[in-house]
Amino acid sequence: MASEHIIKSYDEELRHLDNTITQMGGLAENQLATAIDAVAKRDTQLATRAVEGDVEIDELDREVESLVVRLLALRQPLARDLRQIVASLKIAADLERIGDYAANVAKRSLALSLSPPVRPVHAIPRMGSFCQQMVKDILDAYVARDAERAVAVWLRDEELDEMYTSLFRELLTYMIEDPRNITACTHLLFMAKNLERVGDLTTNIGETIYFFVHGVPLTQMRPKRDRTSLQTEPGGEDDMEEPV
Repeated sequence: MASEHIIKSYDEELRHLDNTITQMGGLAENQLATAIDAVAKRDTQLATRAVEGDVEIDELDREVESLVVRLLALRQPLARDLRQIVASLKIAADLERIGDYAANVAKRSLALSLSPPVRPVHAIPRMGSFCQQMVKDILDAYVARDAERAVAVWLRDEELDEMYTSLFRELLTYMIEDPRNITACTHLLFMAKNLERVGDLTTNIGETIYFFVHGVPLTQMRPKRDRTSLQTEPGGEDDMEEPV
């Protein structure tokens, strides 16, 4: 009887961990959507809401860490259960960073709203919608334990990189043609880089899901089409990785 109780309690803890990851993912997806909407509408209230939403994601990330430590210390999981627990820790970290990048986009939109609109801004909502769909699909793959769907999302990062490279070139052209565009275009460059990083984090999750399901790493070379490091970039590529 005690053994049945232990097994039931263990299963409940695993479900709680799973539900926490799903909740975290939903919040990150919503935060990203709100940030992109704020850019498209030049809406400071939406931007502020997106920035504030990061707090709840951080709290859930800490909860996942606590759950993982407890499960590893007390349950000594093996095989698939161990992979699930380790995967949860890695996915939570990636979702927390996605929330950070969404908050960065929202913060930039607050600053951008103080400048006259520039035409390339239309590309940010397009990139953002693409990212949001990637995040949604990777979360669906996690819930369904569908490694093939996760790989399909993983492969779409190449298209996002192409969008980023195209926008990068367009923004540089705008800045060269009229120095008055430099401030607004710099904000857009940071937004675009943040969204490109969201894509990279989403592919990280895809790789984690693949390992969780199959027990072996995804050995296929990750497709990358970001060519901006070959361009002349203000401040250098590393400076685009802004802190929250």
